[in-house]
Amino acid sequence: MLGLSAAIRACLFDLDGVLTRTATVHAAAWRQTFDDFLRARDGAGFVPFTASDYERYVDGKPRDDGTRDFLTSRGIWPDEATVAAIGTRKNEQVQREIAAGNVEVFGGSVRFLRAARDAGLRTAVVSSSANCQLVLASVGIEDLFDVRVDGQVAVTEHIAGKPAPDMFLAAATRLQVPAAASAVFEDAIAGVAAGRAGGFGYVVGVNRATGDRRTAHERALLEHGADRVVSDLEELL
Repeated sequence: MLGLSAAIRACLFDLDGVLTRTATVHAAAWRQTFDDFLRARDGAGFVPFTASDYERYVDGKPRDDGTRDFLTSRGIWPDEATVAAIGTRKNEQVQREIAAGNVEVFGGSVRFLRAARDAGLRTAVVSSSANCQLVLASVGIEDLFDVRVDGQVAVTEHIAGKPAPDMFLAAATRLQVPAAASAVFEDAIAGVAAGRAGGFGYVVGVNRATGDRRTAHERALLEHGADRVVSDLEELL
């Protein structure tokens, strides 16, 4: 019924791009923040932040890690104050979008989530976002998870972010389900890599890319550890 083996007893869901359309909100906030920084640094000839940059350097990672990875890709070695300032500005933009009600939930993913719970599977949300709880509450699905391991938890408990598997492993531990009996659902390359590195029983890649990027993103998800790639979790039902 769920497209998973009988051995799977828990489902661990990424938030942005899997359950909600916050990935577009995050991408827009990153683009505005980085472009403002680069424009101030390099002038009118600056090279803008692109969708490819978001996918390669930022998507699925903790905020500070994404900031460092992107800037170093441009030959910029930022100090910690710069990293913190960029991350703070980006987060303020995201919070304004959430407060304005600009976050959408994927209906197919919620139907799958409810079906998993009806089938007796344990559920967790695992997100690098520090705004995870705020987003879940804004779309009314906070009560569908037994466990939440997000950016705030990671900072408080010193848990390494994706592509390290530590956040997913922490969620499985909290659910008291072994990694081998847990399925990971991710749209980011860093996320599926984390699922594979953690020895999870099944890794589902969610490909929300469109146009020319769609085929390339599906290939990247498979190459980095996805056992299966779907356009929406409802395909698994």
